[in-house]
Amino acid sequence: MTRPDSQIDLTGKLLIAMPGMSDPRFEKSVVLMCAHTPDAAMGLIVNKPIPELSFSDLLKQLNIAEGAARPQVSVHFGGPVEHGRGFVLHSADYAASPSTLEVSDGFAMTATLDILETISNGDGPKRAFLALGYAGWGPGQLEGEIGANAWLTADGSPEIVFSKDNGAKWGGALKTLGVDPLTLSAEAGRA
Repeated sequence: MTRPDSQIDLTGKLLIAMPGMSDPRFEKSVVLMCAHTPDAAMGLIVNKPIPELSFSDLLKQLNIAEGAARPQVSVHFGGPVEHGRGFVLHSADYAASPSTLEVSDGFAMTATLDILETISNGDGPKRAFLALGYAGWGPGQLEGEIGANAWLTADGSPEIVFSKDNGAKWGGALKTLGVDPLTLSAEAGRA
């Protein structure tokens, strides 16, 4: 699909919530954009773990046998849309044919149960986490939020996205832009 010149493609980019984010579910969040078209946008919050739910617990709930590998995959709040739906965001070294969406050079996403079985058996991607729910935007909504100073954008970084230190992801994403979190303002400037 081609885009009008005025439309930017944020697929594979990070959205970094600005101070003053009006929606508390997105406060200090970092979102990896998995798809962005003129009609809609979809991403996964990468720094909001769900500590009370382990990968093992989730496998049990889904009646998936836990393999000997016992991987340390974290479970995250991926966003407020479809909380009961799971998405595995992972490194691009794994592809399950048509069920895997290539997001960008370093990222892919799979939303089928087979990847959970594969990860449990130790044959999955090198890096991964499970997100429950996703962040979604309708036509022009995300662009409007960016224009209203709700988000900064940065290149997607596997080091940030797959870091085990979720508390450092927001500041780390800002630093890739040369921004000190202490200097940010919730007010948009106009020239």
